[in-house]
Amino acid sequence: MTQPRQYAAAGVDLATRSKFAKTLPGILAQARRPEVLSDAGPFSGLFRLGEKYRDPVLSASADGIGTKVKLQLAANRLDLCGFDIIGHSVNDIMACGAEPLFFLDYIAGNGLTNEQKHSLVEGVARACAEANCALLGGETADMPDVYPPGEFDLAGFIVGVVERDRIIDGSKVAVGDVLLGIPSSGLHTNGFSLARPALNICNGEAAEQTRERIAERPALLAGRSIEEALLETHRPYYNLVGPVLDKVHGMAHITGGGYTENVPRILPEGVTAAFDTAAWPVLPVFQLIQQRGEISSEEMYEVFNMGIGLVLMVSPEDAEEVRAAIPEALTIGAIREWSGRPVELKGI
Repeated sequence: MTQPRQYAAAGVDLATRSKFAKTLPGILAQARRPEVLSDAGPFSGLFRLGEKYRDPVLSASADGIGTKVKLQLAANRLDLCGFDIIGHSVNDIMACGAEPLFFLDYIAGNGLTNEQKHSLVEGVARACAEANCALLGGETADMPDVYPPGEFDLAGFIVGVVERDRIIDGSKVAVGDVLLGIPSSGLHTNGFSLARPALNICNGEAAEQTRERIAERPALLAGRSIEEALLETHRPYYNLVGPVLDKVHGMAHITGGGYTENVPRILPEGVTAAFDTAAWPVLPVFQLIQQRGEISSEEMYEVFNMGIGLVLMVSPEDAEEVRAAIPEALTIGAIREWSGRPVELKGI
């Protein structure tokens, strides 16, 4: 008689994992670039940089999508997780002017089914394909006793490239530069640890209660459900901004920490980024969170993007050209002489 497998009883089923691994080559094939030299299976991915670059500099970033995964799990929309992690990652390396090359994902959890794992990786692959970013590989780890049963986390690692003389590091940002904002789709991947208690969702209640609460359609959301508003994925901006990167002096990806933490990361000394918060519409989902959570306006702008996912800093001479190339870009402020703080938010 075959002896029972103790590893499976401990929470790691090698046979099930092996079955899932056999599906990976087909999934990864959706997100290939000509430079990829390896398929799923080897211990590492291989990517040939080639000879198209003069003085290439690699840009790399690692991130996750935070507690948004709790909502995606409750809504059974794990296919959206990939679009969130890719959007976030692509924007982070684009902030220095880099083009995305390849991505690796890391999924850790306890008790995810092969169907759930497939949905997660499939979503990553589809998002990579849309961003022209190769999915070079990754890791799916079964971690009982670390994660509660049925829960997981998703992280990602992206590598891009930029010519050394085209790196955007903020050194060209100057007084008089125009601040252009590109709208977000919603919360993107940030602030859910505040949004969840404010909206009383995914806060320890039973799954059925969560589904009932996120199905609500508040008047403020004009017919949309809370689920629909919160599950909007993180917009990737490279395809939109790439054609005008040579006109950009500085770029801030508005993620965790809102305006007060992210904008100063690209500013040189001696200047202040002055925003007019009345220059763009605050998305209804943020209004709902603020009202129900009784959160101050100051904290909202410290935590959330409030409707602007990316801020570009361009010279006044180039602003019209950039706006023509990106019609949805809004003029939301300007770079001023130092006022005693790096960021000013007029109107709050």
